[in-house]
Order: sequence, then C-alpha cells, then structure tokens
Amino acid sequence: MSVSALEEWQFSSEQGERNYNQALREYPAQVIVDLAALRDNMRHLVDITNREGGPTEVMGVVKADAYGHGLVPSALAALAGGATWLGVAQAREALALRNAGIGVDRARVLTWVNNPLHAPYDDLIAADVDLSVATLTAIQKIAEAARAVGKPARVHIKVDTGFGRNGFTLAQIDSAIDLLLPLVDEGVFEIVGQWSHLAVADAPAVGEFVEKTDEQIRVFEEFTSRLHARGIEPRIRHLANTAATLSRPEIHYDLVRPGVALYGYEADPAMGTPSKYELRPAMTLQAQLSSVKNVGAGEGLSYGRVYVTDEPTSAAIVPVGYADGIHRSASGFNEAGSKHVNKPGAPVRVMTRDGARIFHVSGRVCMDQFILDLHGDAENMGVHIGDTVELFGPGRGEDYLEPTADDWARAADTISYEIFTCLRNRVPRLYANAFEVLDETDLGKLDQSTLL
Repeated sequence: MSVSALEEWQFSSEQGERNYNQALREYPAQVIVDLAALRDNMRHLVDITNREGGPTEVMGVVKADAYGHGLVPSALAALAGGATWLGVAQAREALALRNAGIGVDRARVLTWVNNPLHAPYDDLIAADVDLSVATLTAIQKIAEAARAVGKPARVHIKVDTGFGRNGFTLAQIDSAIDLLLPLVDEGVFEIVGQWSHLAVADAPAVGEFVEKTDEQIRVFEEFTSRLHARGIEPRIRHLANTAATLSRPEIHYDLVRPGVALYGYEADPAMGTPSKYELRPAMTLQAQLSSVKNVGAGEGLSYGRVYVTDEPTSAAIVPVGYADGIHRSASGFNEAGSKHVNKPGAPVRVMTRDGARIFHVSGRVCMDQFILDLHGDAENMGVHIGDTVELFGPGRGEDYLEPTADDWARAADTISYEIFTCLRNRVPRLYANAFEVLDETDLGKLDQSTLL
C-alpha cells in the first residue's frame, strides 16, 4: 500500500477527490496551490502597506502565469485578498484576465513588456488595460492604436532610475514629454502613472546597495519634478516591489507592486524567511515514486557516475526531470563519484516507517526523472512504488521536515522565483480551498476539474 509524505489533502466534495485522483492518472506529479494562502498573503500585504496611514493601493503581480501558480486562479485569490490592480508583463496575459471576466470594475490591469512594433495595443486599449510606455517607438505605436480604436490609452511613463533596463533616462525624458504633450491635448493619451523598478532593494544588509536604492528614489523624485515642470502630473506613482513593500514604507507612494510575496516568499533569503514577514508559501510540488529497487555498493546513479553508492542501498525514482522544470543544477554529487566533490542535491521529503525523512537528489537530474539514494533497504524502511513524496511545500517548521522552494533554490544555485516559474504545464495544477476563497461567480471562471 502506498503512503504519502504529506498530510492528507482536504477535499471540498466527492468531485474534488475525483479531480485529485484523475490528476494522479494523468501525470505522476502534481502542483497544488493553496488559494487561501494567496488570499491571506495579499490581505497581509494590504494591511502592512496601509499601516502608516495610506491609502495606498496594492497590485497583485501575476505575470509569468502567476509565477507558475496559474494566472486566473491566482488573480482571483489576490482580488479576494484586497488587491485592486493586477500586473502582467505580456499583453496576452492582460487580455486573458479580461477574457476570463475580470473587468475594470474589479481591477485595473497593467502590462509592461511588449514588442511595440507588433503588440496588440488596439485590443489592449479596447479592453481597458493600462500600458507602460518606455520608448519613443511605443508612444507612437500606442497613439496610432488609440486613434484607430477611438479611445484614449491609459499610460504609465516608465523611467529608468538606475536599473539599466526599461524606461526613459533623464537624458531622454524631455524628448518623451515632447511627444506625450500633444497626444494628451489631442485626447489620445491619458497619463495615469509614473513608475520604475528597484535594482537592489532586496539587500538591506549591504550598505552600498542601500545607498543605491536611496539614489534610485532620489532620481525617481527628480523625474516627477521634470514631468511636473512640463505640465504632466501622473496620478499614480509606483516604485515599491516586494522588498520595498516589506521594508521601505516611505516609498509606498500611491501603489505598491508585490510579486513573489503574494506567493509566500521573501524577495531574497538575505531578508530572512517568509515567516519573518508573516507570509505562507502557496505552492506544493509532489510526485509519486515510479520505481524502488536495491542496488549494490559501487553503483553509479544516473548519468556520468557523479554519484556512486558507498554501500548496498535502495534507489527510488522520482518521475519528474528538467523537462518538467526540475533544475539539472539541483543534481547531487558525492566524493566517490565526482573526484572528491561533495554537492548535496535538492531535498525531498519521503515517508518511512519511522516517520518523515529528507533524502537528496542523487546523481544528475535527467529529462524526465531523478534518483534518490535511500541509504538503506526500502522494504525495511517501508518505502514503495506509488508513494507520494514532497519536493517542496509551505515549510511548516523544522519538526515537519518540509523543504521549500528556497531550499531547492540553494541546491540549484538560483532563486525561488526560478524554481516555481520553470515548472512546466505538463505537471497538473490543482487548487485547494477555492470554495472557501472565491464566490460562486469567480468559481465559475475556473476549470472545474482543477478544484479540490
């Protein structure tokens, strides 16, 4: 009989249980997203943003398929938690939100990364989507689309305060204003916002980076003064990302844009853990073992013999790999197989007869699977084919021995963002607590087969 390394999932109904079992049939791994965690994280972000008096609005950043959590379900949970704006990079995601029935009465939507030569600005303007303008070309193309639609474009002027990425520099801003002013007079543009991105606000312990953030704030204010001097008064200024939302109340301005905090993580481990900020990770990644077998001492596990068993043991196969978004850099090396290099692989929670234990990826992550050295006899340990193991989850304290996306990020030498945004859509997404978080109308916007 198979066992699970996780607590039993709570189903809303018999249909929810059938949905879960169908997902097990479809794929040997599942992503479960707790919509209550998303809602509660957003409620907390709204609360801390307005503790200093406010009012400051909060944007739920749901770009990149909501950081891999699912665009529409995550957006609805963010709105249930008090968000009044939604942010996406690509035009297609902005239109998907509107097409799902999230109207302007529920949320303003801002999109900011598009190819201005081919972006569907006409569709975006017609759908009441706010547009970032960061180049002279974009200003011209958006103006053409607004005239064709017969409706003013709502634009946010993106300024480069020291990131070196998108946005007008101080040297460019007068040329941008020269283009913008006639379009405002013509009724083609409505200038709604001024905004920018912070580069190193997630490193509060590094003095040089704190100074750099201070400099970015100063430059942001200078942009405001330059716009004001030319008669442009953006109604909504926004600069704060997750890190600044949590640690820089003086720059909450009119709107903050927490991204990764919505999903329950800090911007960088240098800031501390999610619990420090009263955030709860919303995503759990689990899989079912596809093979368990005994191997002898001196056997190489996976490609390249970078991990070689030092004694008789059992090997368990977890049937997900880099084609699913499991980072190959999370592979595990040991001294016996890799010329005295010892690099523990990413952690996985496995249930044994003696309780939960953490094992690590042993050898290289393959395209569709990776291996765990169980360091013992699987039969004696009570580990079998079909057991559900947990790659990462909310991190319910040391006693629970639950890996998090931060743990996987450390093993893969990356950041938590990349751990969940890289998870491919062939791994089914399932949603817990949807019936608690969403009303009947919003529930109707979701794929019913994904609801637990």
